[in-house]
Amino acid sequence: MGDAAGRGLECQKTMDGKESNRNGLEKELPLCCLKAIASDPELDAKCHSTVVSGWFSAPQTCSGKSGKDAYFNNPMWPGEAHSIKVDKILYKEKSEYQEVLVFESSIYGKVLVLDGIVQLTEKDECAYQEMIAHLPLCSIASPETVLVVGGGDGGVLREVSRHSSVKRIDICEIDKMVIDVSRKFFPELAVGFDDPRVHLHVGDAVEFLRCTPEGKYDAIIVDSSDPVGPAQELVEKPFFETLAKALRPGGVLCNMAESMWLHTHLIQDMISVCRETFKGSVHYAWASVPTYPSGLIGFLLCSTEGPPVDFVNPINPIEKLEGADKHKRKLRFYNSEMHTAAFALPAFLKREVSLIRDPSA
Repeated sequence: MGDAAGRGLECQKTMDGKESNRNGLEKELPLCCLKAIASDPELDAKCHSTVVSGWFSAPQTCSGKSGKDAYFNNPMWPGEAHSIKVDKILYKEKSEYQEVLVFESSIYGKVLVLDGIVQLTEKDECAYQEMIAHLPLCSIASPETVLVVGGGDGGVLREVSRHSSVKRIDICEIDKMVIDVSRKFFPELAVGFDDPRVHLHVGDAVEFLRCTPEGKYDAIIVDSSDPVGPAQELVEKPFFETLAKALRPGGVLCNMAESMWLHTHLIQDMISVCRETFKGSVHYAWASVPTYPSGLIGFLLCSTEGPPVDFVNPINPIEKLEGADKHKRKLRFYNSEMHTAAFALPAFLKREVSLIRDPSA
């Protein structure tokens, strides 16, 4: 790792409990770092900006101006943080796009973190990967062509490959480091890349979709980052219009759609845009994922104009697909009962969503 890439990733400590900053001046180490070193000298070589005292937690950021709010963890969930106990840092590096961190945790197994945000853990990845893949694919008969946007860990590919009707799986992931790191540290997910039906495209998904023929895919699964910074355009109308154009009539989209507890207004905006863009069905579903903010994640399910799609009641149930339950590994979270239950919304969200006008109504 070069000096520029490594800056801010490690505490450059001295023996007297100080560190050197970028100008070569010394400053006192945070008390948490000193306590960590005192309790376990090995942590001296493993200190990371998001791992102190043996716990992972994204750092506090602040503009430095008085009167400005300081966020803990991320602007997407201000004022809160979820910490995971760290046994050992396995990998830390900065790619062209983001910082990539992998650590071994006490409870959740290996954890993948991008720019200080937990992406997956070995223990609960099944909930996210299985639901985001099978909610759309079990809602249409015999899907054949599937596009995965993001998903560089390979988990969505692993789940899509359970569907024997699928003949081609394209994946567009911008960061090759995520793919390489997943192959090394998360082989149970990266096994998805080994399927001969998978065609990998490393690059920008927006540009990839612009070059995609109209009506090419039966299903598109967007396993994207949170909509901050460059990823903001992935929840805006032009991107959804591009997705809709790439789907066949009656084709389906499943898009990661944040937490109902934290991002109701964002969910409302996404539903509103999708109801204008997709002329079929638009539904919100959710699943429990303990290591995500608020402990759950949402999915936006949309279909284009054409054969009607009933997302709530799977027309292509996973239990009736020969070998699907045991392909690569046994299903751990998804089944047809979970599929239908995922669309049951609490009263407050039903009220919020009902306020959004449906152009087809």
